[in-house]
Amino acid sequence: MALVVGGLFSTGVYLLLQRSLMRALLGFILLGHGANLLLLVVGGPPAAPPIVAGGESPDPRVYADPLPQAMALTAIVITFGVTTFLLALAYRSWLLSGHDETQDDVEDRRIGTAAERADVEPAPAARPDTPERGEGDR
Repeated sequence: MALVVGGLFSTGVYLLLQRSLMRALLGFILLGHGANLLLLVVGGPPAAPPIVAGGESPDPRVYADPLPQAMALTAIVITFGVTTFLLALAYRSWLLSGHDETQDDVEDRRIGTAAERADVEPAPAARPDTPERGEGDR
């Protein structure tokens, strides 16, 4: 089971790093399935239901832990919601541009190159006509 969970997570991360929104969507779905499987494996082996009838207090090791089951159910709902949102984004991208590949952010690239140029250019020298800030100026 550990290999299956590891395979789902690694394939999901690989697909999330692709530029295509549909591949990112499939990667997110694989990550969700990997998380659900991990939660169910962590819950331990299948056992009797967690509810004890009649006020008995038998050996607690034979009963299932309900917390991983509840977390898996929550993860399924969250994965479904985010999958629907990503599917809507991919569909909208397909309608607007005819493909689902994400484009480079031109503004982000401009800011990045401006920051690189600022690192290379020398810093301006301090002007002699500006007074130094003292302790009382704060």
